[in-house]
Amino acid sequence: MTNSNMQDNRVNKDGKLTLTFCGGVGSVTGANFLLTGPDGLNILVDCGLEQGTHDSDTHNHQDFIYKPADCDFLLVTHSHLDHIGRIPKLVKEGFSGIIYSTPETLELTKVMLEDALKIATQDAARKNVPPLYEEKDVIDSFKNWKAIEYHKNFELAPNYSLYIKDSGHILGSAMFELTYNGTADGKKYSRKIVFTGDLGNSPTPLLHDTEKITDADYLVMESVYGDKNHEDSGTRLEKLKLALLDNYHRNGTLIVPSFSLEKTQEVLFEIHKLMDNKELPTMRIYLDSPLALKVTEIYRRMKKDFNEEATADSRKHDIFNFQGLRISDSSEQSRLIAKEPNPKVIMAGSGMSNGGRIVHHEAEYLGDSNNTILFLGYQAVGTLGRKISEGSREVDINGQKIKIKAKIEHIDGYSSHKDSDHLIEFVNDTAETVKKVFVVMGETNASLFLAQRLRDYDGVNAVHPEEGDTVVLE
Repeated sequence: MTNSNMQDNRVNKDGKLTLTFCGGVGSVTGANFLLTGPDGLNILVDCGLEQGTHDSDTHNHQDFIYKPADCDFLLVTHSHLDHIGRIPKLVKEGFSGIIYSTPETLELTKVMLEDALKIATQDAARKNVPPLYEEKDVIDSFKNWKAIEYHKNFELAPNYSLYIKDSGHILGSAMFELTYNGTADGKKYSRKIVFTGDLGNSPTPLLHDTEKITDADYLVMESVYGDKNHEDSGTRLEKLKLALLDNYHRNGTLIVPSFSLEKTQEVLFEIHKLMDNKELPTMRIYLDSPLALKVTEIYRRMKKDFNEEATADSRKHDIFNFQGLRISDSSEQSRLIAKEPNPKVIMAGSGMSNGGRIVHHEAEYLGDSNNTILFLGYQAVGTLGRKISEGSREVDINGQKIKIKAKIEHIDGYSSHKDSDHLIEFVNDTAETVKKVFVVMGETNASLFLAQRLRDYDGVNAVHPEEGDTVVLE
């Protein structure tokens, strides 16, 4: 591997197929990869925000290590901000190529970037710095955005074909099988590079299982939980039920930092199921997230990606609504929740407590030992959620020191990411063909652990690259 200056990447002087790791290495967030063909064609995969670290803002404002104007395509695996959040900046700085994703990712990205723009603009004004991008850049991002369905053979460019599989992570999430057909020394050859995006924790309440990859030459894969395993699906549902019942009987407030995209919809579906089965009494559950409401409407409209159980249930009733659910759309409604009697449950964003309405509820309720905070997903290093989940006894919320007396609960089984054993299982399906696995999109320790395990136990050539590395795909 060599650290490469990408500024002259329009012309590939060596005539090689290369892959550059521009982001998403040494970190869960900030996914950004560049595949350059022997003909100089440049294909980006994802363009996300770095989130959670103390220098995230600085990193996100830095120049790309390539010229955006020299890039021909951008492939977007899914609509989480750590995969899409810098797309308007990319466009602002000269990218005018075609963007491809699934139809679901396109629709979800519209609401995710609209919300991100509002937050970024407010944050920039508060800090008296220029915003990362403006409304025009968000609008321009969709001018050349095209949707491709799963399982369609598609010619991206001469000698480059694209095939999309379902990663099972969130609605519309994709794995890209990108095949290059070239000629070397008078002989034709083919190389299939697979970008996994994020891999779903199958089986999930709503979505189909992650599809198999069986014939990759090179694999660029996530490793968020490369060194950890989750509970199984039965255990996670039981733990959710017990947490809700415990709060109900203790007459407390249960606060749930919840990601507006996927996590909220999964939990609403699971609670509905528990109530239908008479395993939970009717209780007041406040959904306090305007973004989650917009996302849920897209889930209702685009439910063809649901698994068999969720599809069958959605034909009978609204799977995201149930008796006791209260919607808090406005800021005023959000503030009034504090005046509502216990027991109650508050679901609000963001999922890592690094902004949004959840931080106000945490300031209100964390100081009372009768209350509970329930974490359902990954908490990035440096976020408020990480500090609380790891047992800090006092945190700073908007300049206020809050002593944490509330009960802290975790359910890892609702993570939207595969755990260590299932990541290994996923790679084993293509172990006979894969020449190299690039383990990325994870904290360094998790990525290194997974790479080592793949090498030692499965005989797979797995490596953990560094940001800026360029490798030749022989």
